[in-house]
Amino acid sequence: MTSRDQNTHGTGGTTDSAGPPMRSDAERNRGRIIAAARTVFGRDGLHASMASVAREAGVGIATLFRHFPAKEELAAAVFADRMEAYAQATTEALADPDPWDGFTGYVQEVCTMQAADRGFADVMTMSFPGAPVLEELRAQAYQGFLELISRAKDSGRLREDFTSRDLVLLLMANAGVLSATGDAAPDAWRRLVAWMIQSFQAPARGPLPDPPEDEALYEAMRRASQSMGASETTKRG
Repeated sequence: MTSRDQNTHGTGGTTDSAGPPMRSDAERNRGRIIAAARTVFGRDGLHASMASVAREAGVGIATLFRHFPAKEELAAAVFADRMEAYAQATTEALADPDPWDGFTGYVQEVCTMQAADRGFADVMTMSFPGAPVLEELRAQAYQGFLELISRAKDSGRLREDFTSRDLVLLLMANAGVLSATGDAAPDAWRRLVAWMIQSFQAPARGPLPDPPEDEALYEAMRRASQSMGASETTKRG
């Protein structure tokens, strides 16, 4: 996957650079915004408004946009550590001496990450070309998952027609279940994941339709991130 260079906004621009006290205020505001975004996105997902983040942080919307002109920049600041854990999960799964246990353990782990944070559930099913830190970590996780697939197939436990795109589809489906069930049935996603893992096992019970092309799936993820920020652009316009 390709990505363009990410703009960085350390202290919020020249309006906060008149002197040391302003820089300190700006840094504090930035930290409050990120902490507030963790709370709001974790509770409501990435479609939560920037205005709701500003209210949670106790800052004006103009201050928020000085630090983070685009929602994907705020998402990168909030979720970089979670994406690092996502990438690290492949390394840990590859260390499992049992290829099938490593594969299934990884699938369960990333779905658990989704369930723990609605915002990260969205991040895992979107693409952020303007946030290269997230995309680089996603690419790292992807390469590790390809190796997990190969090992599991070589062991004879994973059906031969499984592809990496099937994990993306599972994550999209899991995100939908999490969004639909919410607090009413918070563990419903576990049944979905268990069903899917069983369907991944060899021998295959029957043929499957062709998976979507990589480019088509990436485009779907990119459009999802665009729709996330479209309403904010309209409000600012």
